[in-house]
Amino acid sequence: MIKITKFGGSSVADAEHFKKIKGIIDADPARRFVVVSACGRRFSGDSKVTDLLYLVDAHVNYHVSCDDLLADIGQRYFDIADELGLTYPIREEFSAFAERASKGGYTTEELVSRGEYFTARLMAEYLGLPFIDATDMVAFHHDGTLSMKRTAELVKKNAREGGFVMPGFYGATKEGKVKLLDRGGGDISGSILAQCLEADLYENWTDVSGFLSADPRIVEGAQPIPRITYEELRELSYMGASVLHEEAVFPVRDAGIPLVIKNTNAPEDPGTIISETAKEGDSEPIITGIAGKRGFLAINVARDRTKSRIGFMRRALSVFERYGVSVEHMPTGVDQFAAVVQASDVKDSLYSLISDIQEEVEPLEIEVVENLALIATVGRNLRGRPGISGHLFGMLGQEGVSVRMITQGCDEINIIIGVEEKDFDLAIKTIYKAFSDENGIVKTSDLEPVRAPF
Repeated sequence: MIKITKFGGSSVADAEHFKKIKGIIDADPARRFVVVSACGRRFSGDSKVTDLLYLVDAHVNYHVSCDDLLADIGQRYFDIADELGLTYPIREEFSAFAERASKGGYTTEELVSRGEYFTARLMAEYLGLPFIDATDMVAFHHDGTLSMKRTAELVKKNAREGGFVMPGFYGATKEGKVKLLDRGGGDISGSILAQCLEADLYENWTDVSGFLSADPRIVEGAQPIPRITYEELRELSYMGASVLHEEAVFPVRDAGIPLVIKNTNAPEDPGTIISETAKEGDSEPIITGIAGKRGFLAINVARDRTKSRIGFMRRALSVFERYGVSVEHMPTGVDQFAAVVQASDVKDSLYSLISDIQEEVEPLEIEVVENLALIATVGRNLRGRPGISGHLFGMLGQEGVSVRMITQGCDEINIIIGVEEKDFDLAIKTIYKAFSDENGIVKTSDLEPVRAPF
């Protein structure tokens, strides 16, 4: 059996976390295929090494001294090596890196990747496993996109049968130029490795015991999600649940490999199991989770009824495409539609975009609704269950939350609503309460509809 084990963020913050990871690996030899991220926060208010390296890069670009920053980063690694009694020449290696970095000798991507590189170097020695650089395993095209075909070839060629440690977050082109994945890309590195090695399980170890059914900063006592499908995970991750990078789903999903989120600080906790399917039935929770994001606006476009309806929406949407703006959701009516976009995507072009829409389709009216938040209620057991929407909207109505937008996917696993940003926390608390019992446990029984006051 092969288990890919990825340790990220604050789960590799210091020597104590290294010790916990060794205990986890020693408990199960199948876990000896390890991917690590750069050292994360050790305590509240601390900085991630990756953030510090980006700051070093900014200092270099603006010709500001970064010596103190580099000294702080180096000390993080020196402390780990000293406490664990490691022999890897981290002081010499880091000194050479710091000297070159301060002179602008690295590209941004190569400089930032050294956080993962040094962490993996130390971890490999501590676990007694070979180190394999990600540049020898993860292949990129020149445009920065992954080359899965060549990655599979490299893994087959360079992987060690008994296990190894590989840094996440980066790889290289055929010419050896370092390329980064998105932030949080260590999750993707582990997923890619799991697919290429045909692993039996991908374990993603972090500092939380799996997914919670709602943000605990908003819903006190939100319960863990024991099982979730890739489909549900994708919806929740996209809407703000940030335990796992959303793109990490695809490699393991394509290969049919289950994924589990585990807690390095509490390895005995069951975590959240993610797979292609999960058993449906009355014993399963009605909803799986609730997630949301602020920072949206809606552009409502009404058609002039004296003009043809044919091509109206297509031509209006072509304007968004020209501006490079992604339309997140699009509620429609007979003669109008609303394009919901991230406000940050149009902060410098909103009025120009509206002007071009007016010129393109000559609408009856255009209205901009700002300060929107989107909230997704997700669950595989929403399918075919009557009364769910009525119950949800009834409870929101009782709490005085005005719903500005409603959409539901054709697969019926989510209900997405738009509310004013000021009502964001209240709406999430209300939705959680709507599907929970008096102890905050998500219900599994059918629900009686709640009538909103009028």
